[in-house]
Amino acid sequence: MTEISEIIVKNRDGTGTGKSRAIRRDGNTPGILYGNGTEPMNLIIETKVLLKHFQTGRFLSTLYDLNIDGKKSRVIPKDIQLHPVKDIPLHVDFYLLSKESKVIVEVPVLFINEDICPGLKKGGVLNIVRYNVEFSCPADEIPENIVVDLGEAETGESIHISAVKLPENITPTISDRDFTIATIAAPAGLSDETDEEETEESETEDSSNTQENEE
Repeated sequence: MTEISEIIVKNRDGTGTGKSRAIRRDGNTPGILYGNGTEPMNLIIETKVLLKHFQTGRFLSTLYDLNIDGKKSRVIPKDIQLHPVKDIPLHVDFYLLSKESKVIVEVPVLFINEDICPGLKKGGVLNIVRYNVEFSCPADEIPENIVVDLGEAETGESIHISAVKLPENITPTISDRDFTIATIAAPAGLSDETDEEETEESETEDSSNTQENEE
């Protein structure tokens, strides 16, 4: 399971456009913490620290311990607003979690054993349908990734979610079908040859049928 990172923040007094602009001029980002029936709390976060976490690409599916003036709270980011031109944070929302909380997050897919995959060694191509899969899971059990083993995958094979060994207590949010994560596509040349062979066979059969009809 993922290691929980800590973000140091400060409680802030006052709200409004003018106050938020002043916070940003000082190199910080305004934010808010809410959830679990608690009163919303206004926060100040150092912008360069927030950017470092945001640029990992998994910010909205990662748990953090917010250190608020020395007191820690387990949270998950719910939203981040970015400047339309500069692409820097303007505001961030955090949701306060409890031990019983369940969250919906996107988890990256990790492919292993590509070097020994039979289909790829024959010239096949790995076609990734889903780079991330959305799951429902306990807030303190978010996996870093789900692993797809390509060690025995053959050309033309589709890899579905049912073929993936998942950690306990996590469930795909798509539950009405066995969705595809990736396929091993046949090499283009092989596909063309197969199509040509099928066409030739079809033409031969048509020719034979024509001769029989003429007789």
